[in-house]
Amino acid sequence: MRTFVLLLQCQDQKGIVASISNFILKHQGNIVTADQHSTDPQGGYFFIRIEFILDKDQYSRQDLVSAFAPIAKEFDAEWNFYDLAQTLRMGIFVSEPDHCLVDLLYLWNAGELKVKIPFVLSNDEKHRKVVSAYNIPFYYVPSDKNNRRESELLSYASNSSDFLVLARYMLVLSPDFLEKYNKDIINIHHGFLPFFKGVDPAATALKEGVKVIGATAHFVNNELDEGPIIAQEVQNVSHKDSRDDLVRKGKNLEKRALGSAVSSYIDYRIIKHEDKTIVF
Repeated sequence: MRTFVLLLQCQDQKGIVASISNFILKHQGNIVTADQHSTDPQGGYFFIRIEFILDKDQYSRQDLVSAFAPIAKEFDAEWNFYDLAQTLRMGIFVSEPDHCLVDLLYLWNAGELKVKIPFVLSNDEKHRKVVSAYNIPFYYVPSDKNNRRESELLSYASNSSDFLVLARYMLVLSPDFLEKYNKDIINIHHGFLPFFKGVDPAATALKEGVKVIGATAHFVNNELDEGPIIAQEVQNVSHKDSRDDLVRKGKNLEKRALGSAVSSYIDYRIIKHEDKTIVF
């Protein structure tokens, strides 16, 4: 028995769900969950995630891809099949703050994040002890904004990871790095995007007297803090809170938002569309 996920998006039109269902039935599959969304049934855009089980191992993912291609072409769809038996490799970049790193390691060790962690890379040596305690390779690359050492970062990341998580990695990755890595990168921003960008959103929030603070997990693109948002967490605050209070409360939000985003990603619950995401 094998479990697969189909993610598909296309212009909304008649017959999409019926064609997918018939395809799964033809391959002796059983639908476990199905989630769909249309921006407008009359000419809008349609998104669907279907998780299904094949009772027999006679069909591989590539078999499904080849067989489904003519159907997808009929609807001019963007789509892919994913085999849930394949465990993704999650590389982690981290700088001095360790709360997101520690939380990811805890979730992984507890079996709540079903990934492989081939390495943790940092420009701060202090993380070696905690990472080594989990028997995960730790790479120290003492980079800074004047020397990012991106070729060295790529040498560790390119062939050993399926995606990267920036667990409070405080250096901006260049467009050249993003192009050469050419896989998804998830970042956690310590502010509620798109409103509180930059290096010190807590100071901005304090100055503006906001009553809610947040944290945002998003995909990385060429524009700082502009990538498609995956998950956000918020918390009420008051005039009594200092900047340190906002930072402390924000750390819990960061952990929750990042954990949620990674979980959605490895379960194939995210569809990118334009500059946004659909998260089922």
